[in-house]
Amino acid sequence: MSVIEIRPDDLTGHATRALITAHLDAMHADTPAESVHALGLDELAQPSITVWSAWSRGELAGVAALKELESHRGEIKSMRVRDSFRGEGVGRALLQHLIEVAKERRMTSLWLETGTTDDFVAARHLYERAGFIECGPFEGYVADPLSIFMRRLI
Repeated sequence: MSVIEIRPDDLTGHATRALITAHLDAMHADTPAESVHALGLDELAQPSITVWSAWSRGELAGVAALKELESHRGEIKSMRVRDSFRGEGVGRALLQHLIEVAKERRMTSLWLETGTTDDFVAARHLYERAGFIECGPFEGYVADPLSIFMRRLI
């Protein structure tokens, strides 16, 4: 396993922009538009959202974002690992980083939405292993058979 460096990302780099775009394209390719909750570049650039990128072997390995819902709650957004880095601990490292940042920001809980299809099995297992449990919709989401909502107390 190689070293994973996680750093803040301002969304200006070509590699990051390409990964976010590919992530959004993949979500729209397999999911009806009303069930896609992934954010595009403009949405991720909002002041309430911080984005980090993970780098390994000099290449972009993944991205993740933390949206401040309120001063004490956060939502994980746009978590994506490049296919060529899957199984190398990148997702786990990004998730642990987001949990640590949430603690530093004195958040008391983290929330997320992920998919129900087989494409999301690994993501759901990652979140479950990190202590996330299923919950109902939050922050304007509605019940959707293609979504699972999860939360974790910090």
